[in-house]
Amino acid sequence: MATIKDVATEAGFSISTVSRVLNNDESLSVPDETREKIFEVADKLNYRKKTVRPKVKNIAFLYWLSDKEELEDVYFKTMRLEVEKLASKFNIELTTYKITDGITKIPNEIEGFIAVGMFSDKELEYLRSITNNGVFLDTTPDPYHFDSVRPDLALLTVQTVDFLLEKGHKEIGLIGGTYHNPNTDEDEMDIREKIFREYMSKKGLLREEFIFCHRGFSVENGYYLMSKAIEQLGEQLPTAFFIAADPIAVGCLQALNEHGISIPNRVSVVSINNTSVAKYVSPPLTTYHIDLREMCKNAIELLLEQIIGKRKIVKTLYLGAELIIRKSTN
Repeated sequence: MATIKDVATEAGFSISTVSRVLNNDESLSVPDETREKIFEVADKLNYRKKTVRPKVKNIAFLYWLSDKEELEDVYFKTMRLEVEKLASKFNIELTTYKITDGITKIPNEIEGFIAVGMFSDKELEYLRSITNNGVFLDTTPDPYHFDSVRPDLALLTVQTVDFLLEKGHKEIGLIGGTYHNPNTDEDEMDIREKIFREYMSKKGLLREEFIFCHRGFSVENGYYLMSKAIEQLGEQLPTAFFIAADPIAVGCLQALNEHGISIPNRVSVVSINNTSVAKYVSPPLTTYHIDLREMCKNAIELLLEQIIGKRKIVKTLYLGAELIIRKSTN
């Protein structure tokens, strides 16, 4: 079993400092980075005897998605489960509130929140009135007041186009969803479509007829949009498609297979998320792996910086992703 001396040696701090951190000595003044490094090393070495993080109470988890939205996209369900699991590891008392509860059900005495989903200006105003501590996952709706952690979808879009260009594709299409603005209840252009248009235009390769977007990131929407593309374009179908998310891509593959269109010999497909189903579809899907555990861990650490470390400056963190190449591209 690892000892405090082992943790101190590995972490590079004195035995006294490590002992006081692991015993939650509140009179000890050390940087948050030092505390986190010591806890991480203690976890790595399986030091358990006194590794008890300070209890953080009254944290709200705002899960602002409907049951249907979660069912359609396993990405968000995985995110929810990771937040709940990591909250327990970090000794955080977490209470979940859903969109059906309404924003005013969140009590005034919360210490802070972690939020997933789309929030209106009114809802954000209410959150600002009850706490200064909050982190949004996957969106940045209030960068002047609250932290956020999200995948760098703009960068991933550019990387996808570059990847396909390197493969020799010049005719590249986009199939995706739209952003639902909770203030206007209108559909607006998603960041992936916006960057795709800008970058393809810069390359002189933008073809308006190759872009198909519609509300929803579901398998059904992917099937509908790819079927529409096949019907409208026929033999003029592009040689590659960038798909906004794996569920949409699954529907796209279904439509292409049904119409006898060879993947990847006739059409290559690249998506985002690397959900569990991506390697089991036919053919297995080339997609960017977004590390949801790392996203959620960073969100919790940012919240603890605010609550325990008293950090006031707002942070926005963008994470990259790894391209997992499978048989849907050549």
